Amino acid sequence: MGPANVTRCGWARNELAITYHDEEWGVPVHDDRTLFEFLILEGAQAGLSWDTILRKRDHYRRVFDNFDAATIAKYNKRKIAQLLKDPGIVRNRLKIEAAIRNASSFLRVCDEFGSFDAYIWRFVESFEHKARRAMKEIPARTAESDAMSKDLKRRGFSFVGSTICYAFMQAVGMVNDHFKDCFRYAELAQAETRVKSDRRNRRAVSAGGARLRA
Repeated sequence: MGPANVTRCGWARNELAITYHDEEWGVPVHDDRTLFEFLILEGAQAGLSWDTILRKRDHYRRVFDNFDAATIAKYNKRKIAQLLKDPGIVRNRLKIEAAIRNASSFLRVCDEFGSFDAYIWRFVESFEHKARRAMKEIPARTAESDAMSKDLKRRGFSFVGSTICYAFMQAVGMVNDHFKDCFRYAELAQAETRVKSDRRNRRAVSAGGARLRA
């Protein structure tokens, strides 16, 4: 359980959700394995509550080989049959088969861009964030999630509709959709400012070095 006597986003109502809200949701993720985990879990969540996925998350990690894409890409019919009998996950054949196909697509993207991180964060390079004050202000999809969904589908991914992509963006910190009065909003906004400043400084140093070499 996170700190008491603080203002949180209204959806964090139980112990599991509060811990996830306070420690993970909206924190920028740049680790490929973790990005793949969220991509698969957001697809599994389609039509269900996120609380359901949070309760099953540890079991997902166990039976999906800690979301190692190279291993999942090799799953065969026998493994699929085992997963379909496992009550600890969402027993939906389409979602399970999608996770396997997505693992192969994920590996191809990593080969092309060097990492999935380098690929996926391109979709918010020019994103201008607007602070949210209530649930009704949070969109289900954006132009950025539309573009991400379209490109992922083109690359062979499934269960990556725009709404799922936007939920993924929220989860991995590509957008900061904590309500403005939530204690995490300011913390993450400050961290984002520092990151952007560091990037500008690195670009300036790189540009200066290029001028000296010219």
